[in-house]
Amino acid sequence: MKNPKDKQRRGILKTLLGTSLVSLLPSAGQTIETGDRRLSFYHTHTDKELDVTFARDGRRIESALTEVNEFLVDFRTGDVTTIDPNLLDLLYDLRESLDSDGVYEVISAYRSPATNEMLRSRSSGVARNSQHLLGTAIDVRLAGVELTSLRDTAIAMQRGGVGYYEASNFLHIDTGRVRRW
Repeated sequence: MKNPKDKQRRGILKTLLGTSLVSLLPSAGQTIETGDRRLSFYHTHTDKELDVTFARDGRRIESALTEVNEFLVDFRTGDVTTIDPNLLDLLYDLRESLDSDGVYEVISAYRSPATNEMLRSRSSGVARNSQHLLGTAIDVRLAGVELTSLRDTAIAMQRGGVGYYEASNFLHIDTGRVRRW
């Protein structure tokens, strides 16, 4: 028969280990001050690709941010907005935490108000004040990484919203308040 105290000790050890691992992840707004911060994207609706170094030695590269803005347009209307650079930092840190150099497969990023309203009329799962409207959200998969691993790591980072869409095979990630669904 198993000793209940052993079970309790294992639970405490698991909690401590989990807390220790989460503490190693970068906190909100924290950036690594050395080296390049590079991301690769493939847009599933446009078949376009982007491989971009968006920061070098702790400084964001404006021309690269412009490229990202133009790549993550509302693909239905062509409308462009400024993508939150903190979202790029989050995607970079998330990929690094997973020890991956995979390509982010983009399902959706910026949405114009017209697109958001059209999608809301078709689905109850689209928020009226979606983070996509603000350029602070992206729906993605990460090539070579299980979607559940991507989800669990994003949740552990506690740097914004995380929505898991298993049936549609993508993860919503945003830099809004911390929440999950």
